[in-house]
Amino acid sequence: MKSVWNEGIKYPQFKTLKGDITADVLIIGGGIAGILCAKKLADEGIDYVLLEANRILNGNTQGTTAKITVGHGLIYSKTEKSYGTEFAKKYYQANKKAMEKLFELAERYPCDFETKDLYIYSKDNPLKLKDEYKVLKEIGAEAELCQTKELPFATASAVKHTSQGQFNPLKMLYKIAVELNIYENSHVHKIKENTAFCADGTVTFKKVIFAAHFPFVNRMGLYYAKLYQNRSYAAAIKNAAKYDGMYVDENDGGFSFRNYKEYLIVAGGGAKTGKSGGGFYELERDLKKFYPDCEITHKFAAQDCMSLDGIPYIGRYSLLKDNYFVATGFNKWGMTSAMAAADLLCDMVKGKPNEFSELFNPHRSIFHKQLLLNIGSSAVNLLTPSVPRCSHLGCALKWNKQERVWECPCHGSRFTEKGDILDNPAVKGINR
Repeated sequence: MKSVWNEGIKYPQFKTLKGDITADVLIIGGGIAGILCAKKLADEGIDYVLLEANRILNGNTQGTTAKITVGHGLIYSKTEKSYGTEFAKKYYQANKKAMEKLFELAERYPCDFETKDLYIYSKDNPLKLKDEYKVLKEIGAEAELCQTKELPFATASAVKHTSQGQFNPLKMLYKIAVELNIYENSHVHKIKENTAFCADGTVTFKKVIFAAHFPFVNRMGLYYAKLYQNRSYAAAIKNAAKYDGMYVDENDGGFSFRNYKEYLIVAGGGAKTGKSGGGFYELERDLKKFYPDCEITHKFAAQDCMSLDGIPYIGRYSLLKDNYFVATGFNKWGMTSAMAAADLLCDMVKGKPNEFSELFNPHRSIFHKQLLLNIGSSAVNLLTPSVPRCSHLGCALKWNKQERVWECPCHGSRFTEKGDILDNPAVKGINR
């Protein structure tokens, strides 16, 4: 089944790169981050080109549940504990600014936008929500502590973020894309200094933005240690509940809910890529339990890059390269993160200061518990004597029988049964 966002969409087509061209700025990746970066550069009159390996918006952007919100789980209490109140406030301000800019775009490019409150609920831990609410009030966020009774199970409490938004991202982004300089089916398989190599052409650039999900240049930035990937599963159903808000469980293993037209969109059953999880089987089972008369009309999935501390990496790709930039580690909150990335990276390309550059600095401290977990997982899978092996860094691949694909538990690359690439950081298929 296809994503619900594809329904009624007219797909623009773009040419494939043939020959050698030049650009002041090269953007690699045609998801929401790449498209918004390209639009920002175009609006500023900066010479750019965007290369997409397949078709634009055909990857994780179409797998989103498309909530435009500052309510990224319990990020504010977590960030306050790690970095302090001012850092948490900066994160709120950056995402609020990004949210408001997306609202403006939604007015210019009609996309079924609706203003909705977002509820972050807990089934059994109201103390976590009280801590989150306390920090939200300290940083000046518009939030409330409340109860929720609409969901198909009991909840202990919820934090409400008022006047957030939901939309159909493809309706907006395809309308934006037709105004941009884009090449599709132009897979960058190698970067050498200031040249990107595709199968039938090259781009020589002054600056490059890596917006292709997981950074694939391994010799710089340590992203293979600073990131892991997580898969999330969603379904659109009919004959279910109509909720007036958007709902997200504070627990990563919980469910999210939002309505769209005649559908209820429910996400759940996620797990780290390459690890056994409930997937679509678990999601479908629970949907039938929650809504016995429901009809599942669409099923779709997304894969998210998760940072060490829950804050995206947006800025210089490496301290060794002042003309390489990156946007990654959106931690399941790609809508506002992509908009924040477009603003910040456009300023960096121009050499202009930006108030959020330190907040998203990719080279902040890596000393977090998750770093040890990432390294440990990679070590185990590198030493596992099995085939096939991932073409990225050689980890043992695992077979996902639900989706019938090979997955890398180390860094999240995914391949078809025949060995073709589905998700990076791998840049070539596997030989078995």
